[in-house]
Amino acid sequence: MEESGRWRHMRSAPRDGSRILVTIRPSEQGPGAVDLVYWSRGDRFGGEAWRSSDSVPGRIIQYAEPELKCWMPMPAANVDQLAFPSAWEGKDEEELDGSGI
Repeated sequence: MEESGRWRHMRSAPRDGSRILVTIRPSEQGPGAVDLVYWSRGDRFGGEAWRSSDSVPGRIIQYAEPELKCWMPMPAANVDQLAFPSAWEGKDEEELDGSGI
């Protein structure tokens, strides 16, 4: 996959089922956060959408497109760095991909 380490616009996220990291927009339920998701083409459980599998077997979380602000590829496996990156906190979407510089 592409170079990791920077947030990108959701419109460029791969919709091939590969797992990516996303920033979930802050809401009344809490601050922005990072989650691991994949694009699902739809099945008996729902239509096409970004989905995340929670740690509870069989529990699937489905995100509406507006809930997700940006994405980045999964980082390479590195024993020294096991934490997710911080959620993107920029206010202006033009700042993504370095386009606000």
